[in-house]
Order: sequence, then C-alpha cells, then structure tokens
Amino acid sequence: MYRFSRAIYRELCAEIVEDAPGQPYLNHERVLRACEAAVERLATDRHYFARPARTLFNDIRVYFPITAQGRVWRVVERYMTFADEFLSSQALSRFDIYGNPILCRASTRKGTQCQRTPLPQNGYCPSHQHLADTEDFHEREVDELAAA
Repeated sequence: MYRFSRAIYRELCAEIVEDAPGQPYLNHERVLRACEAAVERLATDRHYFARPARTLFNDIRVYFPITAQGRVWRVVERYMTFADEFLSSQALSRFDIYGNPILCRASTRKGTQCQRTPLPQNGYCPSHQHLADTEDFHEREVDELAAA
C-alpha cells in the first residue's frame, strides 16, 4: 500500500514549504507520514473512512503554499481514488492487505468480533446481514435530512 502514499509524496515533495533552518526536512516527513496513515486507514478501515481524499488534503494542506493548493487537491484525490479502486478489486479475496483473513464487521453478544467470513458486498456475514440493511436505512435518512 505504500506505493500510493509514496506516489502522492513524490509528486508533491517539490512544493512543500520548508520548515525552520535547523530541521530542513521536518515538513517533508510530516507530509509523508500523513499520506501513509491515510492510505493505511483506507486499507484497514474502508467502511468507516467516508472521505479519505478530503481528510488527507486537510492534514497536509498547511505544508504547501496557497498557490499550490489546487494542484495538491487534484493529486491527492487522484491517488486516493486509485487506492480505493485497487482495494475494491482486492475485496473479493478472503485476505486483507497484510495476509490476515477478513472477518465480519459485527460484534457478538460477548463483545468480541464475529469470526465468520463476510460477504464481499458489505462486509457482514450471512448471520449479520440485517446490520447492513440498517446502515442503508440510516444513510438514506441522513441524505433526506441534508436535502431538506
């Protein structure tokens, strides 16, 4: 997954504003760490990471001049879309990016994670499909309130 975060950094590194004279690459390191964290969160927590490009842009925009903000947004949005598409194509496999088996998103009555293999369309196993239906209902309800 580092190929996406490193690609973002490589494309934007020339425009990063330099920090204090004693620490010339501190801002570069901060931008790289923010890119890596955003891509890793996208890979491990996709269902609860609604707008990864916007989050990453807000994290790193302070390290760029105002004149470069538009380009930074375009680069971040493009590469985060690539990463999301790549992860969507990998969702059909039974393992995550670290080689661990993918587990259901639901919790059991005891509070532990359900150990069953989820269906690819929503991340819930057949026993917990009803939770996916309530998520869809809640999203539609939020959209209707926003439209009003």
